[in-house]
Amino acid sequence: MKYPIEKTEQEWKEQLGEERYRILRQKGTEYPHTGTYNLNYEKGTYSCGACGEPLFESNSKFDAHCGWPSFDESIPGKVQYISDVTHGMKRTEILCANCGSHLGHVFDDGPTKTGQRYCVNSLSLDFKE
Repeated sequence: MKYPIEKTEQEWKEQLGEERYRILRQKGTEYPHTGTYNLNYEKGTYSCGACGEPLFESNSKFDAHCGWPSFDESIPGKVQYISDVTHGMKRTEILCANCGSHLGHVFDDGPTKTGQRYCVNSLSLDFKE
């Protein structure tokens, strides 16, 4: 798939460093309860850790007690949804619609009126107040 921002894997690796590259470009996952933004509740915007595209507003963040930052909605048009059947599960992977970087997964078990729980790796995000 083509994205507005495209780089070679070597360029991504040099830009992101080893851990961010593993998560954002190789679809990795950070350990639960270790991410910088899991318990961050400051007001601001969460953007893609690879390209800087705004993805989530802080007013959509909630504590899902799952160990990763959780949101009940994304900024419209900023997230791409892909069927993921790896690891013996059927899930919906979420990617940055601007650069195709892996963010995490979205589930239909959220406690708010949207019913959504976007479970996102902290290393996939940057935050600005």
